[in-house]
Amino acid sequence: MSQQVITPELCTWITEQSSAGHASESILSAMLGSGWDESIARQALARTLGQSATLTPPPGATPGLPEPELSRFAPVIDAGDRHVKVLMALRQPRVVVFGDLLSDEECDGIMGLAAKRLARSETVATGSDGSEVNAARTSDGMFFERCETELIRKVEARIATLLRWPLDHGEGLQVLRYRPGAEYQPHYDYFDPGHVSTPNILKRGGQRVATLVIYLNTPAAGGSTIFPDIGLDVSPVKGNAVFFSYDRPHPATQTLHGGSPVVEGEKWVATKWLRQGVFT
Repeated sequence: MSQQVITPELCTWITEQSSAGHASESILSAMLGSGWDESIARQALARTLGQSATLTPPPGATPGLPEPELSRFAPVIDAGDRHVKVLMALRQPRVVVFGDLLSDEECDGIMGLAAKRLARSETVATGSDGSEVNAARTSDGMFFERCETELIRKVEARIATLLRWPLDHGEGLQVLRYRPGAEYQPHYDYFDPGHVSTPNILKRGGQRVATLVIYLNTPAAGGSTIFPDIGLDVSPVKGNAVFFSYDRPHPATQTLHGGSPVVEGEKWVATKWLRQGVFT
């Protein structure tokens, strides 16, 4: 892992170069020529210059990503049938924490529908096609078909409006229950391009490009969603959600994340994965 650090001095230098009239691409080229890792250099530019850091997407990047309307810096977004709060937003990586995405009644309804269908969660098989139970993921889960019930359809339509991404570009909601001690160790949600299962998986809608984790209850203790690369912990609060996107299947997206162990009580989440194209 790179040991390069974005220091205040580096940010000052970037600001000076930009003020002197140098384009973001020129500043990036200079940094790469000085030995900076490309992902770190891009992060530094985005952090320092914000939206004015106009850069060509890196190789393999997906053009256009799910993205809530944050340009007005409004504290509340109209998601069609509900107003959703913006509690926190990071540009690089793109991480947004939403408040009141779901009502208490909607959370309870989804948990009630899912409870009778829970089974031990699986992940993509390590060395073969298909899926398998993995010790890194100690939860129970199930999948809803897209728009399976009126409640699920209503929530999915709200998500599509909020994230400005077609409803049919999303996988069905997955509901997970974590009991005390259960966790999901840090991982990436995109499909590994080198894995034997990936070519078949991509036929159903292309790569995953974003994730939305909705908290259906508030555990008594533990269960945060963690992002180790950026030192961020998101507390699970009923009705809230955390969104993050990734423009390519690469660790440079800094979207390594996991579910820390539940200390007391249970944690219920509903996860929505968004794809490049129509998910079938």
